[in-house]
Order: sequence, then C-alpha cells, then structure tokens
Amino acid sequence: MANQPLPGWRFVSFGQAEVEKLPGKTHYWHCKPGMVADTNLLFVRAQLPPGEAHRFHFHPAMEEILYALSGTAEQWVEKQKHRMKPGDSLYLPAGLVHGTYNTGSEMLDFLAVLSPANSAGPVTVEVSGQEPWKSLRA
Repeated sequence: MANQPLPGWRFVSFGQAEVEKLPGKTHYWHCKPGMVADTNLLFVRAQLPPGEAHRFHFHPAMEEILYALSGTAEQWVEKQKHRMKPGDSLYLPAGLVHGTYNTGSEMLDFLAVLSPANSAGPVTVEVSGQEPWKSLRA
C-alpha cells in the first residue's frame, strides 16, 4: 500500500492526539508537521503533575503562546515570576527564556502554540542547569 498524502486539515479528538510521555510531563499533540500537510504551527496540550515543571528553556526561532486550562503555574519569564491560573495566557517572542512550574496540588493542564513549526536549529534549548537560571528559584 502506498503512503497516503497528509490531509490539508484534520479533526483531532482528545483520544486521537499523539501522546508523548516525558519525565514529569505528558504532551498531547494536536497539530505538528507529519500530522497535517504544510503546517507552520505546533499545537500541544501539556499536563504537569504537582511538583513537575518545564524548566527554564527557550525556543531560538519560535514564538509561543501558553494558555492555562486548569491548575496553577509558577510562570517565569526571564527573571520575573508570575502566577498563571485557568484562563490566563502568555505570549513569548522567540529566544526568551521561560519556565513553567506546577507548584499547586493538582494537575497543571495548559495549551501551547508555537510557530514556525519548521525552523532551523533546535526547537528547545534547556538552560535550567546554567546560571542565573540554576539558582533563580532557590
């Protein structure tokens, strides 16, 4: 059977999302290259259990929007800390260091949209082990 071309549009129920389990978090991919034809978006639902985080990192060539669905997040943008609660959103330009930490007692559930999906270089650069990020939350 020959490979079928990717559709130009796609309906994705929660049960059909592409699940990516990582240490301390689960990603539910709804849109990314390889799922639909010619997309320039990444769209993911992320869940972080209490005490887990997407530690300090940045996206060199992608801008990002975060949207909190449930739970609360200690959201860092560079050296500024904010509290995100359901209904809050955050826009981040490319190259800006940020981190999302679940300091609450329930699952943190949020959406992330990143663009452009097809950018050169790494998607994410982790910096949580480097100063000043390493000791910022200490």
